[in-house]
Amino acid sequence: MGASVFYFVATLSIFFSLMVIFAKNPVHSVLYLIVTFFTFTVHYVLLNAQFLAVVNFIVYMGAIMVLFLFVLMLLNLNKDNEQLKSTLIKVVGVIAGCCLLVTLAGALKATAISDPVVLKNPNLGLVKNLGKELFGPFMLPFELCSILLLSAMVGSILLTKKEKV
Repeated sequence: MGASVFYFVATLSIFFSLMVIFAKNPVHSVLYLIVTFFTFTVHYVLLNAQFLAVVNFIVYMGAIMVLFLFVLMLLNLNKDNEQLKSTLIKVVGVIAGCCLLVTLAGALKATAISDPVVLKNPNLGLVKNLGKELFGPFMLPFELCSILLLSAMVGSILLTKKEKV
């Protein structure tokens, strides 16, 4: 039962992530991204990582997607104002797409060789163990990420602030 749910949700993840890329409307693209993040939340639940599932649900689907929608509405993207893309950008996009396909082919080849993941420790996704890791050996990167997020928040507020004339 667990494997069939995994493959169904993985298929949905791939489908909605492709819809993020191929959607013409940027708002629809963000909405497809929200559904993709929801499928990731289901994957976390299947891996017995309930805390990561809740954090993914609240932080990514809530706060970050609202931020994306805010930025899209702030930019006011119109097709009239859109400049034609240069040939260099198109070539770089094709090269990046080919690199992605090579990476996916290598990942699929590696999964065909490896054994399936078996959860040996059922307490792996608990908040207690995650807290021990975050505030133990990973405390410095954790605090640096918080400073980076704080500076990004202050920068975004300063960019959207209108100056008085």
